[in-house]
Parts: sequence; structure tokens; C-alpha cells
Amino acid sequence: MENILVKDIVEMTGGVLLCGDENTPVTDICINSKEIKEGDLFVPIIGENVDAHRFIESALETGAATLTSEHDGIVVAEKPYIRVDNTQVALQRIGAGIRKRLINIPIVAVTGSVGKTTTRTMIAHALAAGLKTYQTEKNFNSQIGVPITLSRMNASYEIAVLELGISEDGQMDILSEMVQPDNAVVTTIGVAHIEFMKTRENIRKQKLSIIHSMKEGGTLFLNGDDDMLQDAAKTENLNCKIIYYGTEDWCDYYAKDIVYHEDHTTFTLVHGVQQVEIVLKAFGKHNVGNCVAALAVAYENGVPLETAAAGFASYEGPRQKVIRMDGKFTIIDDTYNASPDSMKASINVLCDMPCDGKRVAVLGDMLELGDGSEEYHREIGRYLLSKPVDEVYVIGELADFIKDEMKKSESENVRVFSFSDREEAAMSLMAILQPEDVLLVKASNGMKLTELVDILKTS
Repeated sequence: MENILVKDIVEMTGGVLLCGDENTPVTDICINSKEIKEGDLFVPIIGENVDAHRFIESALETGAATLTSEHDGIVVAEKPYIRVDNTQVALQRIGAGIRKRLINIPIVAVTGSVGKTTTRTMIAHALAAGLKTYQTEKNFNSQIGVPITLSRMNASYEIAVLELGISEDGQMDILSEMVQPDNAVVTTIGVAHIEFMKTRENIRKQKLSIIHSMKEGGTLFLNGDDDMLQDAAKTENLNCKIIYYGTEDWCDYYAKDIVYHEDHTTFTLVHGVQQVEIVLKAFGKHNVGNCVAALAVAYENGVPLETAAAGFASYEGPRQKVIRMDGKFTIIDDTYNASPDSMKASINVLCDMPCDGKRVAVLGDMLELGDGSEEYHREIGRYLLSKPVDEVYVIGELADFIKDEMKKSESENVRVFSFSDREEAAMSLMAILQPEDVLLVKASNGMKLTELVDILKTS
């Protein structure tokens, strides 16, 4: 936070300063009392299980000031207390206030059911080849994370890329109003969080509401490979410039001649009469599409395609990790999260990667899919039957439906095994895997299959 005093926080939040010096400088925002630093504003969030107001006293031993929604009377303290009605809303107002101060910095907002983080990092990478670029830290893409992200911007940046994640109706309007994006990117319309948003049509509506607070003259980038976005320009009321990207030749920016090599992917980017050769250190058609989005956004913001393309020489993906162990098998570690769309994409990566041995998939539960959970897992089972995968290991009650669906087939092309825990699966894998084999590990983060990867890495 640049040049922010307690009195600025009071003005942004509409709060009341109960005590302390209004001219106290505030340099950052913290919501975790264990991580607080000198100069921080502590924002105690009231969660489902913990009310962080209980940590105000310990936080102020180091921090500069605090918000509070619990103190109605006079608080006698050396450091500033600011009384607000709701600390989360106050935090969002601070984010909006910082954005108004930095309104001349263009912001690219990225959302979608799958691929937000990868696309955001690729866009930032492409833009950074020509512009000083700020981007979302870690996974700060929520109702709480976005205002913290905004608060850490400063006037030295020429452009910013922010990731916006939602799980319920109406949340995107809050985020978009805070961010005031100049450009918006929608990656996919899948079934992540369908437990709360009910239908893909509603998910599309909620994701596309990202343009509601987009600046006049802004541009919406849509994934032309996604079946729910291909006709969005016709079926939704999108009153803005629209650019399509993907691997289909009708898109404004598209990839052709895609080739998967041992440790990278190559393709040709086409935009009008321009054609640029791209080398990408990532795998899968979906990542090619993400890269095309990044190049399109960069070009539309003044970075030449050749310049942006050169920037990908040093790119390394934030999510999917390819671990090549000397004298052992190769692991595709994609354990951060999972939905039906991302599960299929990861299976495609396994199948596309050059492999002289077996292709093995270890798949765990996909969570937060609501009443359709069983059918979504069975869908993955049917999908696997059409793919050149040699063995499938499933872990979890829901993942067992993958096995059940595959067992319905009389095909003997793939063997399927079920395991009750990560350790049991790891022991079995270590017994059968050879140096030429490639192993995919994929599940929702809550399944903690990263622990299985750690066991295999140290075996």
C-alpha cells in the first residue's frame, strides 16, 4: 500500500476511528494474526468456524492498526481501532478505494471454471515481455483475496492481471465492481461449484457478469474451444468488443500445427496475416489455448506477438508439474484441484506426452459437484475407455464410480485398480512402475494426493 494513512482507511470504509492516531501509516493488509508485520492493518474476518476478532490484541503487538466490527463503546488503546459494520465488506471497500487511486493502470481480469491460474500467469508472462506487470499473488482470487491483491498494487506498474474466482451467485458483480477491469478473459464454463450454482447456464451467466463493471471500450476475450462460450456473443447480452481465441480456425487468434515433444509443445499462432512460431514448456491442448489467450491479450495491449512469444522461453506452469526422475518413471503432478473438464484435460496430457512404456493414471475424488457427483465420475470412466491409458488407479469413494463404469466394458485394453488410501496405492505403484512409464496423479486438493507424489519422489 502506497501513501495510505489510517484516516484514508476510515474514509474508504466509512468507519469510525475509536482511538489512536489517524496519521498512522499503513503499509499492508493482513488477515492472519500469525503472519502480521510492522505497519500492517489487521482485518479480523468472521469465518464459519473462527472469529478472528479474538486475535486483535496479539496482532496489534506488531501491526499498526486494526478494523473491528465488535466494539461499540470507547476503546482505549495506543494503536488505531476503526469501527466498521462488517470487516469483509470494509476490506472490499479498501480494495475499491485503492483501485480508484490507480484507475489509470489497465487491469486484465481472468475468470472461468477451469484454467484461471494458468491463464492468468501466462497472460502476465506475455505482458511482462513488454510492460511492467503486476499479477495476483498465490491464489488470492476470492471475495477476501481480491481486495488484498488490489491493495498491493502501486503506481509503478503499467498493467495488472487479476484472477477472479467465484462459488456463488452474485459474487462476480462484487469483484468486478471492485476491480473495474479494462479487459476480461473467460477461460471455460465447466461444472466446478455446480453444487452451489446449479446449472452450467447459470455458471456462464455468473462468469460473464465480469463485464458489468468493465470500463467503456473494454474487450472481452472468450475461449472458442468451449462449447458454452462459442455462441455466448449471440445468446448473452454482451455489450462490448469480443475477441475469440482457441484452436479453431474461425477464432480471431488460434493455434495450428500443434506438436507435443518430450519436454515442450510447439505450435503456430495465427492472427490475421500474422503467423508466429511458439515454444511452450507445458502440455495439453488446453494449455495451448491458454497460451493463445495470453498472446492475444498481450497483442491487444500493445506487446508485439514476436516479443510476447519470446517471453515464453522461460515460462513454467504454476499448477501442472512434470517431474522426470533420473533412472525412474515420469510423474505428471496435477494434484492441486479437479473437475470433470480439468480431469479430461489432464488425461489428454498423459496420452499426448511421448511415452515408451506404460501410461498410468492415479485419480481421486472430484469434490463440490453436488447431486451429479456419481455421474460426473462415471463420465470420466467412459472417457478413459477411449484413451490409450494402460492402467488406472482410483482412490476415494467417488473415484470408485470411475472404476465401476470402466468395469462395465468388456475391453481388456486397460486395467483398473481401487485403493483405500494413498500409502497403499504408492506401494503398489512403486512395485510396477518402470523408467519408461509416465504417471498422472489427479484429484481435488482435498484428497491430498500430493502426499502420494511426495512418497513416489522419495522412493
